[in-house]
Formats: sequence, structure tokens, C-alpha cells
Amino acid sequence: MADSSQLFRREQWHAVFASFLGWTLDAFDYFAVVFLVDRLAAQFGVTKSDIILTLAATLAMRPVGALIFGLLADRYGRRAALIANVLCYSLLELLCGFSQSFTAFLILRTLFGIGMGGEWGVGASLAMETAPRRWRGLFSGVLQCGYSVGYLLAALAAQFILPAWGWRAMFWAGGAPALLALYVRARVPEPEAWKVHRMRSTGAILKIVAQNWKSFLYLIFLMTLMMFLSHGTQDLYPDFLKSAHHIPGSQVSSVAVLYNLGAILGAVIFGQLSERIGRRKGMSGALLLSLVMIPLWAFGSSIGALALGAFLMQVGVQGAWGIIPAHLNELAPASARSLLPGLAYQLGILIAAPTNTLEYALRDRMGYAGALAGFEVCVIILGLIAVNVGQERLGQDFMKAG
Repeated sequence: MADSSQLFRREQWHAVFASFLGWTLDAFDYFAVVFLVDRLAAQFGVTKSDIILTLAATLAMRPVGALIFGLLADRYGRRAALIANVLCYSLLELLCGFSQSFTAFLILRTLFGIGMGGEWGVGASLAMETAPRRWRGLFSGVLQCGYSVGYLLAALAAQFILPAWGWRAMFWAGGAPALLALYVRARVPEPEAWKVHRMRSTGAILKIVAQNWKSFLYLIFLMTLMMFLSHGTQDLYPDFLKSAHHIPGSQVSSVAVLYNLGAILGAVIFGQLSERIGRRKGMSGALLLSLVMIPLWAFGSSIGALALGAFLMQVGVQGAWGIIPAHLNELAPASARSLLPGLAYQLGILIAAPTNTLEYALRDRMGYAGALAGFEVCVIILGLIAVNVGQERLGQDFMKAG
């Protein structure tokens, strides 16, 4: 395994950059639909609920993608699996722009979920196995913040591409990541750790996962709580600002940009911090920051207070998330380092899918601010317990069996 003196080796940066870019563009392709709900409903003559259903269909298929591409990555290599994954979701995103009916669009978005579900596990294992051990936390944060960067790119595309060229161009732009496959093929090496621990069959890989079923269930539980945390603090917050605080849409967009910048900052800072104080302490610190920010985030008396609360909330939320790629890869068995973390990640988001529904239902009983705050207080407390009862393998040598 490379040490810190080899930090600037080109192949290490290429691997991390390719994984970051893959996750960024994957997120862009997903969030493109979020900005097109009204237009797509009008285009296909369906309700907004029907278009939102396509988002649910994408999420539902993500564990399938994690299983397929995770197995491919552990059996045949990270590079080949990442190339296949990028080509898969890029092609499906491109085809979405040619949809002539809602049925065709729904099918394509469902299939897109397979591509989206495969990227995180493959990209995370590639980046973490290639990164020098002492910089693993930093690269973990950089990789994870790609999700927030993808969200920002989708917002920018909605602002500039959509008015000029229409909704189809949003999806055609999402086909551009196919070029990333050429970059991966030309520049990204296969991690030595994968070569050492490569299994001879997919059956052998699945047997490894079965042998580590307790760790697998723990990681699913942890990921479910983390999904409750991120989606519970992000998805309904713009509507909360409009409905509960009567803030104009233009200002809400500015707040959204601000807290996404906070998310990027938090992922990088806490990712690197976890190298000094440990994964569990790093995640606990980030979660405690989020907990302390809840009064300002939910009950702030002015737009300035709410914006500051939202910014610092996401520093904490995504700060905890920035540690996840390194933490999960260090806990995973060497021969299933793509499959087990990736599948746990995607099953977590599937289980946490009702987050918005739960918060919205609580709104009628507790008020909007009380619903968001009460839900997240419970989630963060459970998250702190889950993080600290679990194991930690800071600096795990990926060349050794684990």
C-alpha cells in the first residue's frame, strides 16, 4: 500500500478524481428530475405525483445496482466495473431525453436506478484502496461531497440549460459522463489490494458477505440512520422555508446554495479530522454539531438565522457523511469491499425512503418546525449510539486480509 510520500503519484489522484467525478455526475443525473417535475408532468400529461413516482422507482432499484456492480467490481476489478457503470447510467440518462411517453420515461428512470446504485460502492472501494492510508479520510470527504456538487450542477443546469434548450437538453447533458469511461480506461490503475484479495467466483464473494452478516446488518442500520439524517434535513427544507417562514423562492434558492456549500466544506473538514481523532469520534463530533444547530435551523427568527443554521447543520450532516466511505471500507472484508459497503449504503436509502412522508405527517401534529426538529433529534441521538457501539479500524491495511 502506498504511504504518504507517494501522495502525489498521478495514479492515486486519477483514481480519486475519477471516483469523485463518477459520484458527482451520477448525482447530477438523479437531481435533474427534481428540477423538472412541473415540466415533465405537463409534457406527458400526468400529475406531479406520477413524476415523483419515477424518483421513488430510481431509489428502489439502487440496491439492485449495488449488488450487480459490486459483484462485478469484486470479481473482475474496480476499473472494469466503474467503466461499465458509467456507461450504463450515462446511456440511460441520454435516452430519457428522447422519451415520448410517461411509460417509457418511467421504465428508463427505473433502469437508471440500477446504474446509480452501482456507482458509490465501486467508486468508494477504488478511491479508498488507492489513497495513501494517512490521507484516506481527506479523500473520503472529497469523494462523498461529490453528491452535493452534483446537486449544485443540476441546479445550475436548471438555471442555464433549461431556459435556453428545454427539458430534454437536461438529460442529454447527463449523457456526457460517458466520456469519463475513456478517462478511467486510460488513466486509472487497478488497485493492488484488489489483486491480492481477488476471489475466483461470485459465489465465493457472496459467501464472504454471508460470513460477515452481523457487520452487514449493522452497516445497513447505520446507513439507514444516516439517510434519515441527510434526507430529513435537506429534502423538505426549501418547502419548510416557503411554507412556515414565507420566504420568497429566490431567497430559498440562495439558502439552498449556501447549505450545499456548507455540506461540501463539512465533508472535507471532518473527513480529514477523522484521521487525527478516529472515525467514530469524528462522526460523533459532526453529529453533535448538527444536534446543537437544530434550534437555529428549525426555529430561527429571521432568514439570516435560518440560513446560518442550515449552513452549519449541513457542515455537521455531511461532515459525518464525509467519513463514511473510509469507515465502511475499513470495516468491510477485503474480498467484498465493493459489494458489502455499496449494498449496505443502498439498502439504507431504500429503508429510509419514507423520511419525507414521516416528517410531513408529523407536521400536522407538531407544526412544521417541531416535526423537522423532533424527527432529527431522535435520529441524531440514535446515530450517536449506533456509531459508538460499532467497531472502528482506522488505518486498516488493505493489503492484508480483513
